[in-house]
Amino acid sequence: MADLKGKSIGRKSIRATLKPRELMTDTPDIAGAWTAQVLTLLPQAFPGILGESLMGRALQDGLWQLQTYDLRQYGVGKHRNVDDTPAGGGAGMVLRPDVLEAAITDARRAARGNMPMFYLSPRGIPFHQAMAQNLARADGVTLLCGRFEGVDERVLQHFGIQEVSLGDFVMTGGEIAAQAMIDATVRLLPGVLGNDDSAVEESFSDGLLEHPQFTKPASWQGHDIPDVLLSGNHARIAEWRSDQSRKITADRRPDLWDAYQRRKSD
Repeated sequence: MADLKGKSIGRKSIRATLKPRELMTDTPDIAGAWTAQVLTLLPQAFPGILGESLMGRALQDGLWQLQTYDLRQYGVGKHRNVDDTPAGGGAGMVLRPDVLEAAITDARRAARGNMPMFYLSPRGIPFHQAMAQNLARADGVTLLCGRFEGVDERVLQHFGIQEVSLGDFVMTGGEIAAQAMIDATVRLLPGVLGNDDSAVEESFSDGLLEHPQFTKPASWQGHDIPDVLLSGNHARIAEWRSDQSRKITADRRPDLWDAYQRRKSD
């Protein structure tokens, strides 16, 4: 098999090519489509869950597109080495800066418009809904997925890459985190959810956690849907949902509740 450095996915097409920005068809990248670039040692992990359900349908319909860059194809020497031992000693391996430079250069050359770049790392700033909203307003994003002990620090400094984290825990690589970031962002793009109001009435959209949800049957295992939700009085329903959101946020996330109260008092 030929050395293939990248893969682009979108509008019912997949292609591995020396020109990652091109699709399987002779058509170049979808003009204006939000683009996710992922630099990874595991390109086969994509699109993964991103190719299913509403997200996958939006990918096939060209509402967004995915480009993967296989770091192994940028490896050094006969065995395409991508990593080496940590300077100063220690366990594990570190991704080489020259390997990453080549991949990043290809990705940035194919990038269009405003596409910020992030490295998925447990020491990064926490990823949150407002960040997803900002990324959805951009033209796309470039995500670097680490493996082993991570990447050479000089790469992050040289390219000005911001580190971002899903939480205070460590994973074996950045691929799952990258898929989570892409999912959280793409679902905010117009037309992806079908009903754009779904992205408005949910957790974190206004700084609060979402209110409880119910559906038929009205009574299940001795538990009933609150009467107010069956009343047909939309004003009362809205008030109940707002009250529930505030209560749940105050109980479960005091940090969010304090921030919410500070914003309200400003």
